[in-house]
Amino acid sequence: MKKRNVAFLHPDLGLGGAERLIVDAALELVSAGHAVDIYTTYHDPQRCFEETRGSGGFGVTVAGDWFPRHIAGRFLALCAYIRCILAALYMAWLSFKGKAQYDAVIVDQVSVVIPFLKHLTRSRVLFYCHFPDMLLAQRRSQLKKLYRIPLDWVEQTTTGHADLVLVNSAFTQGVFKKTFSRLAERGIVPDVLHPAVPIPSDGELQEADATWEAKLDRDLVSFMGGGPMLLSINRFERKKGISLAVQALHEFLIRAPGSLPKVTLVLAGGFDARLPENVQHLQELKDLVRELDLHDRVRFVVSFTDSQRAALLAACTAVVYTPQFEHFGIVPLEAMAAKKPVIAVNNGGPVETVAHEETGYLCEPTPAAFASAFRQLLCVSEDGGTSDARQMGEAAKARVQAQFSRAAFGCKLQAHLEAAMKDGGKIRRT
Repeated sequence: MKKRNVAFLHPDLGLGGAERLIVDAALELVSAGHAVDIYTTYHDPQRCFEETRGSGGFGVTVAGDWFPRHIAGRFLALCAYIRCILAALYMAWLSFKGKAQYDAVIVDQVSVVIPFLKHLTRSRVLFYCHFPDMLLAQRRSQLKKLYRIPLDWVEQTTTGHADLVLVNSAFTQGVFKKTFSRLAERGIVPDVLHPAVPIPSDGELQEADATWEAKLDRDLVSFMGGGPMLLSINRFERKKGISLAVQALHEFLIRAPGSLPKVTLVLAGGFDARLPENVQHLQELKDLVRELDLHDRVRFVVSFTDSQRAALLAACTAVVYTPQFEHFGIVPLEAMAAKKPVIAVNNGGPVETVAHEETGYLCEPTPAAFASAFRQLLCVSEDGGTSDARQMGEAAKARVQAQFSRAAFGCKLQAHLEAAMKDGGKIRRT
């Protein structure tokens, strides 16, 4: 396969599932011999994935960061568009000067940059759609609805300029078709490219099992107390439904047998003090824990390192994943790769990754349903269900290895890249 010069353009290279996908994609292309650079409008070396600090074999360039993120707390989407356009113009300037020329640019999240890259450079442009932004935007007022009209039009129109459109799941593919009706009428169909995760070896997992206590705060280790620990990993955003995990634990404890070892819940997630919702929702969750009198059962871990994330996965009995209609969700894959069963909502991306009653449980998004899954996993044997969790964990890792490995993801990405290069920029149509 011909070696290519490839660039990524991503709005905010922080910590999250979208960022993890971009980093993994870059790593796989680098390992295949391609030259890779990532452009972004924000990158904090203190709050990012380790590979973006230089160890990944690709460069990270920040551009457009001088433009504000918002204007008096408003116009966040518009400002994000402008920041990304500035980054795209910087890439075009480098291309014009002959300092950085790319065979292909992979854009995700913000499609508005696609026409700029298409017309100002010679690069093929691939767009990775995590989920239509127009469906994520809130429209609580008439003014906000009017504000979104041109942005929604721009999103659909510019998405249609890409040489190839990819989506992260069959669920998103269906939503894409319904949402971007003008593109559907043109016969534009995105291909599915599931995100992937690195799969630790059994030796690495055994080492994590033996050393996780040393990597976590002593108070947190003491809090767990050696009993079953349920783990939630999500950004502290309301749409992630983290309160469902807290309410489900409360429901479970009401009916749990007295002989069961102490069950705890750790709520871990990315936290950005710049974002008001992160600050507000973390406090809302703490208030809920206090209201349900679960202070001795629930702990919060904010903004952890990759090492601490691995330690938390090693320490837990199962991972609780609560977002509804999540377009994909990388956390269930990370959990299963670490041999942990997943209890998730029975819609969205987890339906494609979690095998019900084999690698975990898919539940209705209610405290009662999740509490029932907790009971099935934790109360079926004298050891607190750990034997059953281990069996599910083994099946979970085997599933990820077969269907969602990073190597398989890299091969599929390269195939899509080559298709975009050979098709002369013709977007796939039915």
